[in-house]
Amino acid sequence: MNDLPFELFVAFRYLLAKRKQAFISVISFISVLGVMVGVMAVLIAMALMTGLQKELRERIVGSAAHVYVFKLGEGIQDVQAEVAKLKTVPRVIGAAPAVIGKGLLIAGDQRAAVTMKGIDPELEPTVTQIRAAMRQGSLDAIRVPDDVMDGVVLGIDLAKTLEVKVGDTVRLITPEQVLTPFGAAPRQRAFKVAGIFSLGLFEFDSEYALVDLRVAERVFDKERPDFMQVRVDDMFASQQVAEDIPRRLGEDYATQDWSQMNKSLFSALWLEKMAISITIGLIIMVAALNIVASLVLLVMEKSRDIAILKTMGTSARSVRSIFMLQGLIIGLVGTGAGTILGCVLIYILDRYQLIHVPIDVYQISYIPFTLLPRDLIAVVAAAVLICFVATIYPSRQAAKLDPAQALRYQ
Repeated sequence: MNDLPFELFVAFRYLLAKRKQAFISVISFISVLGVMVGVMAVLIAMALMTGLQKELRERIVGSAAHVYVFKLGEGIQDVQAEVAKLKTVPRVIGAAPAVIGKGLLIAGDQRAAVTMKGIDPELEPTVTQIRAAMRQGSLDAIRVPDDVMDGVVLGIDLAKTLEVKVGDTVRLITPEQVLTPFGAAPRQRAFKVAGIFSLGLFEFDSEYALVDLRVAERVFDKERPDFMQVRVDDMFASQQVAEDIPRRLGEDYATQDWSQMNKSLFSALWLEKMAISITIGLIIMVAALNIVASLVLLVMEKSRDIAILKTMGTSARSVRSIFMLQGLIIGLVGTGAGTILGCVLIYILDRYQLIHVPIDVYQISYIPFTLLPRDLIAVVAAAVLICFVATIYPSRQAAKLDPAQALRYQ
């Protein structure tokens, strides 16, 4: 320790030496704890919100396409031609048609509202992760000869609601009506459950059923697909691609990317992340006030020592540096301990999935924790800066101390 600079050596001596006023040591210890708890809490909060955002984003873009393309006017007449044109757009790696309709699925005494999606089983895996999400059966089984009952693939939660498994029969009732000898009646169609998927997003797993594109067009009385789905090589480039498609293919193409469709969700999550971080960050502010209090009291206790140092030739700048370093050491120790504990807790919480949430509310069954390097650096830097600012006033007061006044009553 003798090799340390003079100011740092004295700062350590003041921190580690036994004091007459043990109360000051207690305040310093509480300051370290306050900084530690504050840093740890902010890191955990930011990791929680970042993990939630990341998980939802990955599941959303895995369950759905990156960009949706609508063709105005005559609509989508030739699917293969549209796929070929869309693939000429830079960064597009897949395109597939889709038809969407609403209905009611019935299996025995069970029934559930359903979003029926008509897909091309060959092209759909190029825009979503549906093939990897299959848990039972086969996606290709929805395409069958005309004389065989049409196949349907159900979300895993939808299948549980209907209490069906692969091979069972379900009936679809749609709002479209047909004329019968007894008057108008809802259109009904029987399907054989060809598979069960789990995309990991409750909205899709509990509401979606997939059928062949041609079947969906007949069921919902449509002549052509509703829209084209597009996947790009980088989901964060989807907005750029969405803007590029009308410029390259014509103004009759309208687009919407996944970030636009989920803008309100991710905006709310970002606001929550900031609000939680700021609120919990106030703990660090309280710890900084403790640092101010402990240093002010220390200056009062060490006024005689400061006076002696000054009479021996120590400059006001060195005295100021001693107390600034002392407060900074408190901040660095608290920040370091809080960072280590926070990172360990984040790893444990994420590794063992300890926090579970209602899947129907949050779309996922547990909260993942993801700590980004930039968040870690920002929190550590902010904590150290706050602790440093807290040392300015007490250290300036120590530097202004008049040796004659301090020694007069000693």
